[in-house]
Amino acid sequence: MPLEIVRNDITKMKVDAIVNAANQTLLGGGGVDGAIHHAAGPGLLAECRTLGGCETGSAKITGAYRLPCKYVIHAVGPRWHGGKHGEREKLISCYRTSLELAKENKCDTVAFPLISSGIYGYPKDRALKVAIDTISDFLFSNEMTVYIVIFDKAAYQISEKLFKDIAEYIDDNYVEEHTDRRREQMRSLLFDEEMFEGIPENAERLAPIAKASMEAPTASSLDEAISMIDESFSEMLLRKIDERGITDAQCYKKANIDRKLFSKIRSDRLYKPSKPTVLAFAIALELPLSETREMLMKAGFALSHSNKFDIIVEFFISRGNYNIFEINEALFAFDQSLLGA
Repeated sequence: MPLEIVRNDITKMKVDAIVNAANQTLLGGGGVDGAIHHAAGPGLLAECRTLGGCETGSAKITGAYRLPCKYVIHAVGPRWHGGKHGEREKLISCYRTSLELAKENKCDTVAFPLISSGIYGYPKDRALKVAIDTISDFLFSNEMTVYIVIFDKAAYQISEKLFKDIAEYIDDNYVEEHTDRRREQMRSLLFDEEMFEGIPENAERLAPIAKASMEAPTASSLDEAISMIDESFSEMLLRKIDERGITDAQCYKKANIDRKLFSKIRSDRLYKPSKPTVLAFAIALELPLSETREMLMKAGFALSHSNKFDIIVEFFISRGNYNIFEINEALFAFDQSLLGA
């Protein structure tokens, strides 16, 4: 996927360029800065000495030396002073300048730390939002794969209110799905909720009767069903893109899907996508839950309240929030797979 949040050590990322959260001297420091200089060896420091420092909100590029990447982009983020001293604008500039440097040097893959969120004190949830918003804006008009690298859970944070709301939604729906599963199974057999509620103790006895009352499909109805096979996932996707009046590129970029994967889907009527890919397109197309379920069904999937991943995605769709990057932030916070491919 073009933008992905990963938990890793940035010095071990095998990408074209990694971004260093540097200070104005570019001569090394603590945290990510110190770790990158240590892993790269003395050659990096020697080259940095020739650069004459760097202003806050800007970035400069060097070789990578002993690191497994080609370049190190040194971005100088702002210190947090309450948010009323241009911190956000300077942080945005950090990301934009770094991305433009990566583009100028023909980098296809770039890894960022969460700039300024360490000893510089920028609130982690706000720093993450700036990173996601700025990188995603860049990716809408540029082809590149970008990673936001989080070293550990303590270094990552979404807003407290959002985390609490999602946690409550998961708790309500997850518990409801797992409360007396046997009772729910009997209800599905009986097809009559009022009858079930009135005589729960008879459910097991009545279940075989309910089963027997179901008509077996006739040959003609089966033939009719076969003749009315629904469109494939690929066909539904392309139809929805046309109905929304957007371009293919607008759709796959909004879905956080790689262009090559979209080309495969477009060219193969029977392409079998993964569940995160289907949901990514449903989000990009801003489908309501009913149409999201339909698209999932065409790919052989369904939303389930026994799956936290599904519940979190449902939470956002039910609230009309179709920002895939915000959804991925939440999924990452709850240790779930991300949307996209």
